[in-house]
Amino acid sequence: MADVGIKELLEAGVHFGHQTRRWDPRMRRYIHGERDGIHVIDLLQTEKLLAEATEFASELAGKGGKILFVGTKKQARDSIESWANECGMPFVSRRWLGGLLTNFQTINKRIARLHELNELEREGQLELLPTKERMTMEAELAKLEYNLGGVRDMQRPPDAVVVVDLVTEEIALAEASRLGIPIIGLVDSNCNPTIVDYVIPGNDDAIRSCELIVRALGESIKSSAAAWEQAEEVRRKREEEARRKREEEDRKRREAEAAAKAEAEAKAKAAAAAKAQAEKEAGGKQQPAKGGQAPAKQPAPTKGGGAPKAADKPVPVEKQTPAPSKGPEQPAANKEESASK
Repeated sequence: MADVGIKELLEAGVHFGHQTRRWDPRMRRYIHGERDGIHVIDLLQTEKLLAEATEFASELAGKGGKILFVGTKKQARDSIESWANECGMPFVSRRWLGGLLTNFQTINKRIARLHELNELEREGQLELLPTKERMTMEAELAKLEYNLGGVRDMQRPPDAVVVVDLVTEEIALAEASRLGIPIIGLVDSNCNPTIVDYVIPGNDDAIRSCELIVRALGESIKSSAAAWEQAEEVRRKREEEARRKREEEDRKRREAEAAAKAEAEAKAKAAAAAKAQAEKEAGGKQQPAKGGQAPAKQPAPTKGGGAPKAADKPVPVEKQTPAPSKGPEQPAANKEESASK
């Protein structure tokens, strides 16, 4: 960051204020005196307050904060656009849309529409539309680009606002104050410094004066933002490496678990197969148990060699033939006599 001293401030004409009849009494403490009916701003205070403002902006940008540059007057427009682009910060250099900060949700929808039309134009889709519809969309794109081109990448309200000419940017100051956003302002002798958090007393009507103040702020913001982006890039790479390492470890762990599970299943199947084989072999050698039923005897074959007849059915009692009755048994002596005869 280039140091801005009294010499640079004098050469840029930062010390020139407005006519004495147009001054704001609340700027008295920042005014050194008057000459030829024009107030002369105290550059010693300007140098000190500019250093404080650049330090605050640098610290904020070093934390990844977004700083909105606002300057719609012709003297500050070019410097605002160039330095905001170099710093990668949003800016408003043409027209401040009411509600840009306080109604950011609605503005964000218009920003999305701007991106949509830019995408259609980049892909050549607008050329395929009918003439009337194409001209309507081109006019809408031009209007959105004019009003919101500088804030197209602003995804949220800014963390701070840099304002050149507090009188011209009255609406922007009111919205930033309402939301509690810190304000860094180049304050001339006809402005109210009480609404600004970081006052930089100086001439806001000269191109060189505006360019010097904006350049001092822009250089500090640019260096800090670049350092933050570099640190973020290193952090992202480190997190990416850690993520890849975790994924690799998880993959190896899952593979090991799957392999162990498959091995356990294979062992279980082998054990089950061996057990089944052993039971099968033991079942083939097993003898019938004691007290069990003996195997049924096969009926003897008949004389004719035919198959054995099935058992006769029981005959009813009334159809049974009575057996011949036997005589009384002879005594043993009679038996012997009959045998001798």
